[in-house]
Amino acid sequence: MNWNQLLSTYRIGQAACPEPSVRSDFQRDGDRLIFSAAFRRMKDKTQVFPLEKNDYVRTRLTHSLEVSCVGRSLGSSVGTWLLEKNPELARHNIHAADIG
Repeated sequence: MNWNQLLSTYRIGQAACPEPSVRSDFQRDGDRLIFSAAFRRMKDKTQVFPLEKNDYVRTRLTHSLEVSCVGRSLGSSVGTWLLEKNPELARHNIHAADIG
């Protein structure tokens, strides 16, 4: 596994002179996930927790947002390398994984 290749900001079909942006490529990808129809559809799906003692039911969307916060915290604690590269990376990967 080549981390430099996996975390590359290169995009296929990328313009020769991309417009400057205040957001990183990773932030734009994460925003695309959050604003996607697939992500919003999770609000209508139930997240089941077997052996749960209470009857509180979460949606897949709520679960995804909660887990993304945990992922961001774990990603930040992994080390300064990940923090310097992109603290949102773990969070958005979790969103993508929940969509499937």
